[in-house]
Amino acid sequence: MLADDRWASLLTLCWGAIAALALVCSLFFLRFWHDTRDRLFGAFAAAFLVFALNYLGLALLQPGAESRHLIYLLRLAAFSLILLGVIDKNVRSRPR
Repeated sequence: MLADDRWASLLTLCWGAIAALALVCSLFFLRFWHDTRDRLFGAFAAAFLVFALNYLGLALLQPGAESRHLIYLLRLAAFSLILLGVIDKNVRSRPR
């Protein structure tokens, strides 16, 4: 039982670290968006912020919580933001 508690603590620590790194990535993309006003950078900044919220939610929930799978909908939203940003970039740059 003690080994399970250690693994759960380590997993929580890793999710917290990933959340912090995703937040740093979001801030970098936010700075690039501020400099260029390119909507693709804005989409990436928003997506990485949602990734940070996803991992923060995983870290705060109990590792064995049955409703934990619902938090992955945030990850789906983040990937959708990236996909929409790429599509928007390609549609706007297409010559007419």
